Amino acid sequence: MNDCIFCKIINNEIPATKLFEDEDVLVIKDIHPVAPVHVLIIPKVHFASLVEAKDEHQELLGKLLITAKKMGEKLGVSQTGYKIVINNKEDAGQVVFHLHVHLIGGWNKKAEGYKI
Repeated sequence: MNDCIFCKIINNEIPATKLFEDEDVLVIKDIHPVAPVHVLIIPKVHFASLVEAKDEHQELLGKLLITAKKMGEKLGVSQTGYKIVINNKEDAGQVVFHLHVHLIGGWNKKAEGYKI
């Protein structure tokens, strides 16, 4: 997609803080984090949201979650916990219309600003 910001990041047309990349998936830091740890797991294949996923994407969708698990371990939030979020369409808060998974964590239950 010519106007997709994630496609541009994948194609190295726009800079981003890349934490992991392979032939199928890119992981970057979110530029507007809502938690101490907030990364985006992005498939390199463009489709707007989970709503547009097809049976042929089954393996890739599984890889997104396994990559999220591995990033949780790498970023040190696996033991304390993290959220996985996929916003689908505008009414759910999706802003960039290229499927992506948010991994959000790093809160301390006793810290100010902790939310359930």
